[in-house]
Amino acid sequence: MAKGGFPRGGMNMQQMMMKAQKMQQEIQKKQQELNETEFSATAGGGMVTVTVLGDKTVQSIKLDPACVDPDDVEMLEDLIVAGVNAALKEAGDTVDREMGRITGGMGLGF
Repeated sequence: MAKGGFPRGGMNMQQMMMKAQKMQQEIQKKQQELNETEFSATAGGGMVTVTVLGDKTVQSIKLDPACVDPDDVEMLEDLIVAGVNAALKEAGDTVDREMGRITGGMGLGF
């Protein structure tokens, strides 16, 4: 082992810090990009379309007029919940996948 407890040919502390700073910058840039990305999902065969941002805020909910039945409000509520959950899942999965590419699967909780 070389001085300082690092194996010969390994990264020194300064190189590790520089690499960590670069990764942090990439993570911040990608997080900002993903926060502004729109994700859409549909429910009920396209009767409800929900769009969310990567930061998991709902941008819009579009309803096909055919699904608005005053006698069956519960079905419409279920379709909206399903659409919101599907769009949020798509956003979350994409964020996880993109952050995993940057961090090399280190599991940093993004």
